[in-house]
Amino acid sequence: MAWLVLILAGLFEIVWAYAMKLSEGFTRLTPSIITLVFMILSFGLLAYAMRTLPLGTAYTIWTGIGAVGSFLVGIFILGEPASAMRMLAAVLIISGLVLMKLSSS
Repeated sequence: MAWLVLILAGLFEIVWAYAMKLSEGFTRLTPSIITLVFMILSFGLLAYAMRTLPLGTAYTIWTGIGAVGSFLVGIFILGEPASAMRMLAAVLIISGLVLMKLSSS
């Protein structure tokens, strides 16, 4: 159950990061509210998952989901470049996430 909660927390991190971009420095009300709500949800779920998962594993997975997810949102929704170097970086992050999951008990 903690892993599912952690994945959901990571997905919520993607939502708040995207909403923060849309908020234009917290100058737009609706995206700013979405950012704050999903930040609270994401942090709350992360805290819940950390009750049973090791700190290093939980935090690494959470930030990795957020980083790679935000990277993909940037490419597919915001039209950011998908250079070979950026793609390699994303693959390395995902590889680290897989290794972190495999190394936890």
